[in-house]
Amino acid sequence: MAACNNNQPAKSSNAAGQSSATSNSADAGKATDLTFEEKVHNFGDITQGEKVEYSFKFKNTGTRDLIIEDAISSCGCTVPEWPKQPIKPGESGFMKVIFDSHGKSGYTEKEISIKTNREGGYQVGPKIQCNIITK
Repeated sequence: MAACNNNQPAKSSNAAGQSSATSNSADAGKATDLTFEEKVHNFGDITQGEKVEYSFKFKNTGTRDLIIEDAISSCGCTVPEWPKQPIKPGESGFMKVIFDSHGKSGYTEKEISIKTNREGGYQVGPKIQCNIITK
């Protein structure tokens, strides 16, 4: 998963020919920022084979439009879904996380990594937890 270690921001040029990744603007660090209301959701006990989902509410706390480019989990049993349209500063959105417990048992914790148009590449996102009871 080499993409997970790619912390280099994509460089693009604006109309004046300046690279956005090397811009010296005072608010470059907070130009876009993704803040979740809740960082962890615990489903409690679920039955093996059950699919559960939860929608995490987030807000763009930056000063520019936020674009979620990608969201990944450590395994295919956890699938994030996110808005594809830009989120304006101050606006909120939801990231739905679907977990499939098929073939799993015991305590499980899955974290989502999110790539946005903010400087720095991937950032740690929300986390789900549950205890899977076998039949």
